[in-house]
Amino acid sequence: MSKIESAIRVEQRSVIIPMIILTALFFILGFVTWLNGPLIPFFELACELTASQAYFVTFAFYIAYFVMAIPSSWVIEKVGYKNGISLGLIVIAVGAFMFYPAAATRTFVFFLLALFTMGTGLAILQTAANPYVVVIGPRESAAARISVLGIANKFAGFIAPLALTALVLSNMQEYTADKIALLDEVSKTEALNLLTLQLQTPYLYMGLVILVLALLVKFSPLPEIDLDEEGDVLHLSIFKQIKNAFKHPQLVLGVITLMLYLAAEVLAGDSIGGFGKHLGVYGKDGNFYLKLTSFTMSAMVVGYVLGITLIPKYLSQVTALKASGILGLILVILIVVISPTITVQFSGIPAIPLVVILVALMGLANALCWPAIWPMALQDLKGYTKIGSAILIMGIIGGAIFPLIYGAWAESINVANLANGVAQTAKSGNQIAYLILVPCYLMIIFFAFKGHKYRSWSGK
Repeated sequence: MSKIESAIRVEQRSVIIPMIILTALFFILGFVTWLNGPLIPFFELACELTASQAYFVTFAFYIAYFVMAIPSSWVIEKVGYKNGISLGLIVIAVGAFMFYPAAATRTFVFFLLALFTMGTGLAILQTAANPYVVVIGPRESAAARISVLGIANKFAGFIAPLALTALVLSNMQEYTADKIALLDEVSKTEALNLLTLQLQTPYLYMGLVILVLALLVKFSPLPEIDLDEEGDVLHLSIFKQIKNAFKHPQLVLGVITLMLYLAAEVLAGDSIGGFGKHLGVYGKDGNFYLKLTSFTMSAMVVGYVLGITLIPKYLSQVTALKASGILGLILVILIVVISPTITVQFSGIPAIPLVVILVALMGLANALCWPAIWPMALQDLKGYTKIGSAILIMGIIGGAIFPLIYGAWAESINVANLANGVAQTAKSGNQIAYLILVPCYLMIIFFAFKGHKYRSWSGK
């Protein structure tokens, strides 16, 4: 064996071990994240909320990324990337444990605090883990590596709604809004308390599993990495680092693009259940709408498989992002234009409106956005890669804000339709409000075609 062949094998082994560990981490990340979809209609019923109030589930979860991204970068600078991952997992576990008292009191604010805590742990985990993916192998194949992690993330997202429905929400047909409305106040309170208590055991076990994973990471062979090899950044204050990082337009435009992309990803995964419920996709068990997030995750897994297969051998990550933005824009227009009365029938499942299927297909359009935007935004940042990663994490605020806007817009249209006696077969606010994603996909298209090329604010 030649020295070159030996070096290649050593390099491959050095990538494989971290990738195995990171894949497990991103599975946990996906499982925790994509439980939010079925939780939105669940809390709407259990905590007696309006449809727009229920979207505070996503707000509380994703706003933690914005609030904690920079502090997470500071923490990681003090404890290192490997310890940062373990710490992030511990914080996630604490958030999961908080569901136990929250369910006991059936207080929505307590649930939001638990979700914020879990989001904080995920912010630390993301800030520590994502740079690994970029630096442990060739940059030109970073999108493919992120796609591998994306498959684990979205496969977990496919399993999470099904698991929650099977373990916790299998008896939702006994807790429909119509049945609850027929109960007297005492019986209603008792029924909703029993429903909410079903969350306790699954989240308790999930917290324990995540704690064990934190210990495994702590004693794993995951290497420490150094993103300030030139030694020209660490001596600067965090505020100076941020100021200098913002001199790189590819980063700033990347943050904006990532924020708008997250709006599209979160809405495609977390709003589809409420949309399906509004259109009557109940199924025989009365809870099929809670499983619709899995449809979006399935589409994303297909997109990630295409990314691994095609990038970078047949398709550049830039071209993939262009195609993703264009496909997403087309899907949004079709969702708003097509009649909700047109249905699609698959074997073994209830008839589903075509517009709901198109919302799920946005998962295919969204799949390759994160893998492409991340390395493109961090390119040429050198010693500012660490703070750039933290700033990019702040872009996840899009997943906090846009679902609230979507929910409020959809509800206002639905209320107006009800007041005006508009037929239920007409387009609802849930459908029309997807127009909010048009500027999101337009920004993705701009960044893919031109924005990522900028290296100065003069446009060069």
